[in-house]
Amino acid sequence: MGREQLVPLWNFFSEWFTHEPRVAAQPYLWHYDGLRDLLLESADIISAKEAERRVLVLENPGLAGRHLVTDTLYAGLQVITPGEVAPAHRHTPVALRFVMEGTGGYTAVEGERTWMEPGDFIVTPSWAWHDHGHEGEGPFIWLDVLDVPTIRFLGANFTERYPQERFPQGPPVDDSLHRYGTNMRPVGYARESLASPVFSYPYSRTREALERLKQHSEWDPYHGLKMEYIDPTTGGPAIPTISTFIQLLPKGFATETYRSTDGGVFAVAEGTGTVTIGTGEAAKQFRFAKRDIFSVPCWAPYSIVADEESVIFSASDRSVQTKLGIWREQR
Repeated sequence: MGREQLVPLWNFFSEWFTHEPRVAAQPYLWHYDGLRDLLLESADIISAKEAERRVLVLENPGLAGRHLVTDTLYAGLQVITPGEVAPAHRHTPVALRFVMEGTGGYTAVEGERTWMEPGDFIVTPSWAWHDHGHEGEGPFIWLDVLDVPTIRFLGANFTERYPQERFPQGPPVDDSLHRYGTNMRPVGYARESLASPVFSYPYSRTREALERLKQHSEWDPYHGLKMEYIDPTTGGPAIPTISTFIQLLPKGFATETYRSTDGGVFAVAEGTGTVTIGTGEAAKQFRFAKRDIFSVPCWAPYSIVADEESVIFSASDRSVQTKLGIWREQR
């Protein structure tokens, strides 16, 4: 068998075909305050231009050496300081940004700028030129989440650096939001990318929607009030390979225990509380506060108790699983 490059399936059948998912990722929470100190120290050591992207990667303890936050997602915190530019490049992995702190920062996609504020959700489509800059004061920090593990697994990972620091100026600021994000679209519109043509989802709009909806909505016992970011031209996910959500939990709300096959990373936009991940002796309980980040592995049961009214952003690989017909949940 060895000479013919064969191996017997019966030696690893039970490893591959398991009764339930077995994943390497572990439940974990990163406290933002400690991370912030390290980010600012990194800014003293290396410039954004030298690093190309000055990021501290959130490496799950169960995935040591693999640089991943879950088995299928990469995540990290990126910082730029006043006057800096993170130079233009593009890559086949799709990226999202969730802004944690600062004012005066921007991201540009194909030359179109959008100014970023805390809580904003930003999409960088596959193979789109993008750069970042900071024209305000103090540090500007956001969470990056990318589908790098999926793209690398498929063998389709390409990256290209633009010859200049910035990509040439394109449409006016927030042109895509006004053009596609107001329940209208241009006559004759033809999709050029699988990602949403709206790449900026401002938190001010999101928060207003949650505030209005909570007045007349029934609270889901497992999620509170949870909404998905979508591509307004199709109704599908804003990113073809990453599902993104925002949820509101009122003060004192305790969710029922829930699990699903999409592993996720969660970022706290507002509030404090406790998340319990796992059951029995294997359960881990974490106290969270504003800007903290935690990971929930695939098929891990979890529940959340909100001490204060809390708003939580999350990203997972649900969209890929849904397209493949393998996603499932247990309520």
